[in-house]
Amino acid sequence: MKMLSNNGFNSFCSRSTLYRFIVCCSLLCSLITSFRLTASTSELTLNPPQASQALEIMDTARNRLIPVELYNPASKFACTPDKPCPVVILSSGYGLLHTDYQFISHFFQQHGTLVIAVRHELPSDPSLSGIQPFMETRSENWQRGANTLDFIHEYFSGDELHAEAHHYANYDFNHITLVGHSNGGDISAWLADYGVVSNKSKLNGAGANKSTNKQVQYIARIITLDHRRVALPRSPDIEVLSIRASDYPADEGVLPGVDEDAANISVVTIEKARHNDMNDYGPEWLKNEIVRIIAKQFYSAE
Repeated sequence: MKMLSNNGFNSFCSRSTLYRFIVCCSLLCSLITSFRLTASTSELTLNPPQASQALEIMDTARNRLIPVELYNPASKFACTPDKPCPVVILSSGYGLLHTDYQFISHFFQQHGTLVIAVRHELPSDPSLSGIQPFMETRSENWQRGANTLDFIHEYFSGDELHAEAHHYANYDFNHITLVGHSNGGDISAWLADYGVVSNKSKLNGAGANKSTNKQVQYIARIITLDHRRVALPRSPDIEVLSIRASDYPADEGVLPGVDEDAANISVVTIEKARHNDMNDYGPEWLKNEIVRIIAKQFYSAE
């Protein structure tokens, strides 16, 4: 591209008053458009995040070292035992890290919420099965993940056996929100549907048995980002938001049917959104839209 010299530039600017006027108007319009685009998303622009804390927590019953990342509420929020702050437990998609959802963690952090992001897959774990039927071949993965979520809840919720628990007495672990992308959403839904298997030997079997599993009572909300395999809980006691991408369908029965009475479930599809982009590596417009949907559902004043 040819560069103009100073004389050439001056000559360009002095060609005609009308030409300069048109150029200036064009630049001004561009600036105004840019400003409007920035202003339209300013409500969802996140403030500088609070520092997070990486921990590794040992589940001695399963001899499993679980990496987690803690995102404490923004400093302006006063969390007390009398007015405890809410809790989100976040699960990543398969092949992604628990720290690959900063845009969601920071959003909740700035709304006075403690976020506990959990890494489920460890190098020693078997690979996620690609063979149908997934409700059988992936049940070990989902049940293992559900047991991990339950252990994390127990660890931080005040169990006297765990040294960290007394640090988190200012948070409401009786009404938690589970957030999960893809396989992390399947794990979240599995915990709500099938509960926890306390007998280690049962984790090696296919499927789940609601009559023998321990059901949990502390899940108030579930937010899934395009999970596709495990049916959303139909319990009216659990508020459900499922944010869908547009490139892959969910398996039959995962989402409520048109004629099904499932008033607790909201399903929102984002046009042109891709399943694999619903994380920190996705485009800014998609991350903003995900946050906007969550804000509208649970923070209606925004």
